[in-house]
Amino acid sequence: MAEIVADQTPPVLRGPTEKEKKYDRQLRLWAASGQAALESANILLVNSGAGAVGVETLKNLVLPGKRIGRFVIVDDSIVDEADLGVNFFLDENSLGRTRSECCTQFLLELNPEVQGEWHPQSEEKLDLRQVLDRSGPFTLIMYTNPSREEDIATIESHASQHQTPVVCIHSAGFYSYFRFSLHGTFPIVDTHPEVEKTTDLRLLQPWPELSAFSEDMVRSIDTLDDHEHGHLPYVVILLHFLERWRRSHDGKNPTGLKEKKEFSKLVLGGSRTNNPEGGEENFQEAVDAINKNIKVPELEPGLEEVFNYQVSSEADQKSPFWIIAGAIRLFYQKHGSLPLPGSLPDMKAQSSVYVKLQSIYKAKARKDAQEVLQTVRASAGGEHVNSTEVDLFCKNARFVKLINANPTRSELAQVFDAEKANDEAAEAMKIETGGAFSLPLSNFFIYLALRATSHSPTATSDEIMSAITQLVPQAAEYERMGQIAQEVARAGGGELHNISALTGGMVAQEVIKIITKQYIPIDDACIFDGISSRCQVLRL
Repeated sequence: MAEIVADQTPPVLRGPTEKEKKYDRQLRLWAASGQAALESANILLVNSGAGAVGVETLKNLVLPGKRIGRFVIVDDSIVDEADLGVNFFLDENSLGRTRSECCTQFLLELNPEVQGEWHPQSEEKLDLRQVLDRSGPFTLIMYTNPSREEDIATIESHASQHQTPVVCIHSAGFYSYFRFSLHGTFPIVDTHPEVEKTTDLRLLQPWPELSAFSEDMVRSIDTLDDHEHGHLPYVVILLHFLERWRRSHDGKNPTGLKEKKEFSKLVLGGSRTNNPEGGEENFQEAVDAINKNIKVPELEPGLEEVFNYQVSSEADQKSPFWIIAGAIRLFYQKHGSLPLPGSLPDMKAQSSVYVKLQSIYKAKARKDAQEVLQTVRASAGGEHVNSTEVDLFCKNARFVKLINANPTRSELAQVFDAEKANDEAAEAMKIETGGAFSLPLSNFFIYLALRATSHSPTATSDEIMSAITQLVPQAAEYERMGQIAQEVARAGGGELHNISALTGGMVAQEVIKIITKQYIPIDDACIFDGISSRCQVLRL
């Protein structure tokens, strides 16, 4: 008897681990794979200038809510009184010590699970190239302006050789910007699109199992009792009425606006009205789903860009992303559609029916992914591709995004002319409407002024304008450019802590996207105007 009781005892349910409790919110955002990528990340910060914005960025990566694995700070500045007024990771005991050591120690207090290192240590002479070689490999490198030209050259050389993402950060007064260099294409598979956009019911291309399921449910639709009729899934309803529509329209689907309106009336006409509600909720769901789900399949621009991209480097050709992308392209050419994601939205239906319908979609998704995997395995280098990567790609194929697909840079003079024209249009609208309506002014000119002080933070407004006109001669004639140059010169390279803290938060957010390879990071530069509290993203 005791043995029978023991056999019937349910297994002990395991609750979440302490780590899962601690990072619960983060795991919901970027899952275990994203958290693992963060925890294995090694970030280098080459800090200079006032030094606050770089440390604020690291703060947002070290805090328990995010938690990178390791960071290294390179900063040979000695802490003085001015540092105490802008950097919250320094105190009076830091005076006379290296800023890198003090900031590292205070950052580590935020999260003891993170490892930190600083340079220079003791009496050693700072050698950036040696730090890059000995403390790497780095997941990402950050450096702050104003900085030494030779340091930037060393960073860019190392990053180009090792294909390491780099972010330049500059904060001065009320202005700031940060800019990424990704050194080649940067594909994102898990872009986290809006849930509403990811639904793919494949109503115009149903597979045999789905068609059979639908036909079986509607075989005696007119004789179903009110409960069963009112709980037909809207997928089944639409498939049934699509078949009726095609029989009376020469086999064509209702893909045009006029046809969809007529089709909606046809569907709604099948609803029973002999109830207190005067209709059936599931039929209304079907009508609401027509516009989003009955349409000719077409590739999203991001995926079309991936399919058309010419992979040149041998390293890229062997990367799992491009091997899987090639297999997905062959699948699309063969079937005229992408692998089915397999998700099914909520809808009014009996639980048993919904579960069965859901299993049909999941089975089709697994079948499609298996076909793609077989193509991957038959490709050169495909034997080493993980099946979970194939499953993830198939699930998110429609919204795959390629960042930095075109590495060529825009001519600054052309960008200047375009942004100046936008400013003039904004001013014209303001005058025309008497100030009732106005468009935002471009932040591009802030970038030019800050860039002019990348190596000389205390430059005068005339020196800033001289540096800008060497890059963009027509800037000398633009009054607003001169005003911004005066504002940057007034800052004298000094940082305002609130501006640097906000900028550091934005940079950290984009860094997390790059480390986890999830969501869509900004492509190139983000410029912030603290006076108007406005950001602008530009590809420069």
